[in-house]
This record gives sequence, structure tokens and C-alpha cells, in this order.
Amino acid sequence: MKCAEAGNMSSGCFSHLLRGVWLLWQVVFVAGTGSKLWEVPSASFTSSSSSSSNLSEGLQWLPHCQYRHPQERVGITADVPPRLDGTWVSTRCEVRPGPEFLTRSYTFHPSRHFQALQHYYTDSSCEDPAYSLMILGKLRLRQASWITRGGTEAEHHPSKVGIVVHSPAAIQRLASRLPAACVRPTLSRVVPGKLYELYNTRAGRGCLAALGFSMMEMGLIRLETQHHSHGGKIQELFLGDIHTDWTQRTQYRPTGYQQPLQNALHHIHPCPVCALVYRSSEQRPPVLPRSPAAPLALAGRWVSRHCETRPTVLFLTRDFTFDPDQHAWEGTYHHYSDPDCTQPTFTLRASGHYAQGNPSVKVSGATELVFKVTQVRVTAMEEPTAKLLNGTRPGRCGRAGHWEVGVEQDLTATDGCTVLGIKLPHKEYELFKSELDHRKHPLLFTGERPTDGSSPDRPQRRPTSFQAPLVPCGGGDTQRSHRHGSGFNNKQVQLPANGTERRAQLVLLLFALLLCSLF
Repeated sequence: MKCAEAGNMSSGCFSHLLRGVWLLWQVVFVAGTGSKLWEVPSASFTSSSSSSSNLSEGLQWLPHCQYRHPQERVGITADVPPRLDGTWVSTRCEVRPGPEFLTRSYTFHPSRHFQALQHYYTDSSCEDPAYSLMILGKLRLRQASWITRGGTEAEHHPSKVGIVVHSPAAIQRLASRLPAACVRPTLSRVVPGKLYELYNTRAGRGCLAALGFSMMEMGLIRLETQHHSHGGKIQELFLGDIHTDWTQRTQYRPTGYQQPLQNALHHIHPCPVCALVYRSSEQRPPVLPRSPAAPLALAGRWVSRHCETRPTVLFLTRDFTFDPDQHAWEGTYHHYSDPDCTQPTFTLRASGHYAQGNPSVKVSGATELVFKVTQVRVTAMEEPTAKLLNGTRPGRCGRAGHWEVGVEQDLTATDGCTVLGIKLPHKEYELFKSELDHRKHPLLFTGERPTDGSSPDRPQRRPTSFQAPLVPCGGGDTQRSHRHGSGFNNKQVQLPANGTERRAQLVLLLFALLLCSLF
């Protein structure tokens, strides 16, 4: 199968390319470090939060774009290992691939035991609870992730999983999803509001798998603390991403993150959802307040709020401009090699047209769109990247032999770039949604990229969940934020500083992967 790439808001290759590139990553990493991929580093974890943070300073990436109040200068620390003690809660109704609608409340104890509450709903506003899962188990932090810089690997061991169904209608829906072997012994005796055990260490997990249940999200953890200039702080817990393919989610080892949970004691204010989720129980799921409708209004410029992590080791920020009168869009993707977005690798600009379609029947409040990319321009931000592109055959990727650091090249004349998997023009089927944040400021959610690197190039591949929200960009000076990168003995896990060829291979890998999931 030919791998077609869209320089669109979100380009994608098919899964066979992704698997091949992933193998290349493993080879390059092991060759570059002389270590086994999952070998535990010989250095021990630092014990002090003050010493386990590697200080780095980064710009808010976007010139003439001010989306925080001037008084809200923020320093961000991310420590390895993370200190998880306490309760972490959802800040909004979460949308997972499927789609699934849920809120989460996870409590971690110093004894390494955890208690996770997941409340599932029938609607995208989390107003109609269907059932709740209570998960008990133990969590063991391992080492700084070899794969996703800035994250920590962990092992989870569930000991019990219980379910509480909240209505007769929810029982009927579950019965239609579960195999008969689960329905007869379990759902046949379920009474709404009563806890029933679905799993313990002596029983099998067949019924859990049928529900699509998995706690693999605990395999990758990152904890960020925002230190505000006025003295307050916000703590966010990033857990591993959920595979967009339902059949893969129970076995998938995450390499990206979901939208974060916030510490129940250190969260954004005001946050009515935080309080409702924190006070919930398996018998009393939170019913979120109805929020005012936020019609989709794309006009203007929308940008990332922070450095974003994508599956398969991708770090980037996004910057989009929409012109509804012309049905035109342009997206700039700044790609980096580190989780703080301070080490640029390349920049990609894509543009084209879009058509706004009907409201989504799967995700209430969301809108279906179709995007077409007609032009892609790439700028190499370091010498190894330029060298790799100069090695392509003439007519396959811009002007071969003319790639220079900091100089943009247009790929339109060569119909894309075969080595990067970009093919022009390209069409994608998207899902957008607008919401208001806790201060009634607009947020723009765009469709989540397929985990396997494929492209939503047909209607049945349209996303059913969302990426991190974008925020509107106004005038003003660039904001600076002091970010502390995650450290392992005060050093990032990275390839050796020397070894240009190994670094060049890694840059090529990043090119192929990042261009496999743009928007």
C-alpha cells in the first residue's frame, strides 16, 4: 500500500511506514547509546524536587501573540520521579476515541496503592451517567522513559475492578456490548446503584476487555507544576494516551499523553467540575453543569497553550489562521526534539482550503469539516536535517542540493516530498469543537490524530476525540515562561552530543513521524 502524506492540518502515513520508522528509531537509539531499549539507567532517581528539575528557559514560541495576562508569568517544573500522592481530577467532560465520555478521579497513596474512579456517560456534556468503574491496585514507578523524553515509566497491577450501573437503560446498553458469558453471571443480577465486582486477582479479565477497559495509561506518567508569579500553583498529571483503535487499546504501550488531570488541592480557579469530580463516588457520579453553547467560530489565529507531546515521541506547537470568507487556512507546526519545546528541529507550513459541514452525530456540540492542503513549505532548523534533505533525488523533495538551515523551501513543485511521505494535494476529514474555559475564554479543539500514523482521508476515519485545545491569539509582546525540563540526575535522557550521523538519522525519523500526524 502506498503511503500518502498530507501536508494538511494533519498529515498521515499508513501503519506499515510507522512500524518501519519505529523499528528504525529503536535501532538508532540502541546504536547511539550502546544500551538496550528498556534497560534501566544505572543512575538512581534524584530524591529532591529542587535537584531533580533541569532548568531551561523557553519562549512562548509565538511572536506578537499574547494569550496570557501579563501578571500570569508562569514557571513550570516537571520532576522525575513524580510525586503522585493525593487526588487528581478531571477539569471537564473528557472525550476518548470511540467516542467515550468520562470524568476521572485518581487517588495515589504513599504506600503505592491507588484508587481510580472512572465515570462514563451517554453524552458529551457528562450530564447523563451510565456506569462507574472503581479500580484498586498498586503502581510502581520505574525509570525515566527511554522513548518519551520527560516522562516516567511505571508498572500498574490492578487487584480489583468493580462496576456500578446507574440506570436500567445503561444495563441494557452494556448487555448489548458484553458477551453472554459476562451478561449472565454479572449483569443479570445488577441493580442500579449497587457495586458489583467485575475482576479480582483470581478471576479472568474477559469482561473487562469486552468493555474496552485498560489502565495502560499508567504506563507513562509526567507531572508538571505551574508556579505563578502571584504565588499560587497548579499541578497537572499527564497519563499515557489511549489508542484511537478500539481493538488496540488494551495492549497499547503509550508514548504520548491524554489531557491532564489536576491536583484537587492545586487546580485552576474557579473550577466547578473539579469540586464535583472530587466529591463523587462510585454510587454518586458527578453530573456536570450544562455549559452555554459555544458556536464554532474559526476566524482569526489560534495557537498552542504549551508544548504538546504526540504519540511516537513528537514534540511540537501549532499556530493556525482561518479566513472563513475565503474558506482558507494556514497552519505552522514548530517541531522540537525535547518536551519543553526549546530545541527546534524543523518548521512546517501548510495551507489550503476547508469546507464546514454538519454537526457531528457522534459527538454532540462538535462540527464535521473537510480540509484540503495544496501547499507545504519546510524549513530545516539544524544542519543534519538540511543534509538529509539534500541527499534526496532531484524532483522528489523540493530543490535537492539547495536545502539550507533557516531557509524555507516550497514542496508544491515536486507534489510533496517522497522521503517525508508528503503527497500533494491531500484531503482530510476533521472534527472541531469550541468550548469556553473557566474564565469564559474560547478554546478550539481539533480532531485527535490516529495513533498508528494513518490519515483520516475518508469519512469513516474521521476522529471521534480531540487533541489539546488551541487558544485565540491576540496582540502584544511574546510572553516568556521559565520551564524546567524533566531530569534524570539533572540530565535529559538523550543521544550523545557527538555522532552527527546518528543524530541525522534521528532527525529523519522525526520528520517522517511528525509529518505523519500534523494537525
